[in-house]
Amino acid sequence: MNGYLDESDFVLVEEGFTPRDLLENLLVEPCHTGEQGAFFVADLGDVVRRHLRFHQALPRVTTFFPVKCNSSRGVLGLLAELGAGFACATKTEIAQVRNIGVPAEKIFYSNPCKQVAHIKYAASHGVQLMTFDNEVELNKVARSHPHARMLLGIAADFNPSPHPSVTFGATLMSCQRLLEMAKEQAVEVVGISFHLGSHCLDPQAFAQAVAEAQLVFEMGTELGYRMHVLDIGGGFPGPEDTRARFEETAAAINSALDLYFPEGCGVEVVARPGRYYVTSAFTFAASVTAKEELPPGQPGSEGRWHSRTGLPVARFLPGMKQHGSISPLQKPCPDHPSYSSSLRGPPGPAEDRIADGLELPELQVGDWLIFEDMGAYTITAASPLGECPQPRISYAMSRVAWETVRLFQGKPSRAEEERESACTPLSCGRESAETLCMAPAVPAASII
Repeated sequence: MNGYLDESDFVLVEEGFTPRDLLENLLVEPCHTGEQGAFFVADLGDVVRRHLRFHQALPRVTTFFPVKCNSSRGVLGLLAELGAGFACATKTEIAQVRNIGVPAEKIFYSNPCKQVAHIKYAASHGVQLMTFDNEVELNKVARSHPHARMLLGIAADFNPSPHPSVTFGATLMSCQRLLEMAKEQAVEVVGISFHLGSHCLDPQAFAQAVAEAQLVFEMGTELGYRMHVLDIGGGFPGPEDTRARFEETAAAINSALDLYFPEGCGVEVVARPGRYYVTSAFTFAASVTAKEELPPGQPGSEGRWHSRTGLPVARFLPGMKQHGSISPLQKPCPDHPSYSSSLRGPPGPAEDRIADGLELPELQVGDWLIFEDMGAYTITAASPLGECPQPRISYAMSRVAWETVRLFQGKPSRAEEERESACTPLSCGRESAETLCMAPAVPAASII
C-alpha cells in the first residue's frame, strides 16, 4: 500500500456485518462496562463502496474530499489510499493531510474567504489550487502566492429556498471584470468552480451551473487564458436511501458535461463530495446519564420523559440534529409502552437540545442510544484548550472491501490461508491489529 492505511488501523470483519453488530460486541465486553464513554463505529467499507459507486456513475470526475466534513484519520487515510484528493478550508486542514503524506498537488485550498497567513502557508507547502470570487480575494492571492492556480468561483443557487445553499460566488455579470483584473495582476486562472451545497434537491441545477460555467470558460478564452479545470463542487446526497436521487443527479451531470464539455476537450472535471462519502458510514453511541419525568400539568408533559445523554461536548449536537434515526441499543419489548421523549446533551448551552417528540421506551440511566448516519460534520478538530476530547472511533472494514482497496492500488490478493490465519476474536485490545470474525448477515456480494 502507499502507507496511508494498513490493517492495524481497523477491525477486519466478514462481509455482511453491520456497524450495530460491532457496536453491540464492543458494549458487551466486561472491560468496557460502566466506564465506557460515547463513541463512534465507522464502517470504512461503506466509504469504499461509495467511492467506487461515485466513479462508476461519474467516470470523468476526480474527487476532492472536503476535510471539514470528516477529519478522522481513518477516513482520510482510506481516501488517500483510493487516490482521492482533499479540499481544505484552513491551514490546519492542509497540515493534517500533508502530515499523512498526501502530496501538495492533491490538495485544493477551497475556502472562498482565506486568511493571508493561510495563503502564505499554502504557498510554502506547495499547495497551488485555490479559488476566488471577488476583487479582495484576488488581490490577497496576487500579493501572497504568485504561483497560485486559481479557479473563479461562480454563484450557482438556482433554487429559491429558506435555506440558501450558496453564500459565495461571482455573478455572471462580474466574471468578465474579475478575469480582466486577474490578467492585469498576472494571476493564473485555470478554471471555474461552483458549489450547490447539500440543500440542493434539483439535479437540473447541476446542469444549469455547468452551462453557466461554459460561458465563463469562453470569457477566459477570449482573454487568453487556457482554462482546463471545472470544479462542480458538492451537494451530493448522503444517506443510503438517497441512492436513486444520486443516480438521477449523476445522469444530469453527465448529460451536461457531454453537451458543454465533451470528452476530449481537455477539461478536467473535479468534485467535492462530502456527505455522500461518509454520512452512512458512521454510527454514534451515547448512554443516558440522567432522566426525569416532567411534572403533571406542565405543557407537553403528558407521558414525556426528559433524558440527558453521555455526550462529551455540545459541539456534536448540530450534526446530531440531522440524525437519520435514534434507537435504543436493546430492542424494546412489544408489551412495554413507549413515551414521547426529549433528548438533551450536556447541561448549560442553548444548543444542548438533540431531539423532541421521540417515541421511546422508558429509558434508564446507563441505557445506550444509537444514532445512525452520523458521519458528516460530527467529527471536529480537538479543542485548543483540551477540555473537550473527541469520542473514540472504532474503525471496521470487511474483507471484500479491504481486498478491493489492495486491488485498487495494484496489490495482489492475499492467499486464502493467510486471511484465515489473520482472523481472531475481537477483545478488549481492539485498538491493536486484532481482527474480528463475524458470520455474515447476508451472502457475500460485489463491493458495489
